[in-house]
Amino acid sequence: LKGNHSMTYPIIKTFGQKLPEITYTDREGAYLIVIRDGKLATTKAPKGHYLPGGGIMENESHHDCIIREAREETGFEVMVGEYLCTADKYWKNGDKGYFHPIQTYYIGEISEVVGTPTESDHRLVWLKIDIAIHQMYSEMQRWAIQMAINGNNSAKSQE
Repeated sequence: LKGNHSMTYPIIKTFGQKLPEITYTDREGAYLIVIRDGKLATTKAPKGHYLPGGGIMENESHHDCIIREAREETGFEVMVGEYLCTADKYWKNGDKGYFHPIQTYYIGEISEVVGTPTESDHRLVWLKIDIAIHQMYSEMQRWAIQMAINGNNSAKSQE
C-alpha cells in the first residue's frame, strides 16, 4: 500500500493547549502499531519506548516514512495496513521552543530482519500490552495504542 503525503486525516485528539500569539513548529509523523500474541512492537531508544515510525521527510508518504524509520530504528521490514487515528500536541520543549507534533497511526505487521539498524541506540522490543501502555514515552502514542486495543478505527467509522 502506498500512502499519499498530501492526504490529511482529521485530528481525533489534541493534547496540550495552543497558546495565542505563539508560533509552533509543526512536525508531521507516521507510526505503526503492531500487536502480536498480546505484545506490542516498540522501538527502545535512550529516552524510552516509542512506536516504530517518525518524522515525515519532504515528498514522503506516511507509509514510506514508516517503512524507512522501521528499517533505521530496528532493521526490520514492516507492512503498513489501515489507518487508525491521528493526534496532535501543543507543547514547549525546554529551550528548544514550541512544537506541534501531528502523529498519524496505522495498524501493521513486522516481518523479517533486512539489516542492521542505522540508529545504533535503537532496537526492537516486544512488550506485553498492559506494560507497554505505561512504558511509552509519548502520551499521544499511549492514547493511540488504547485506540487500537479498543478496536476504534476512525477510518472505518467514516465510511
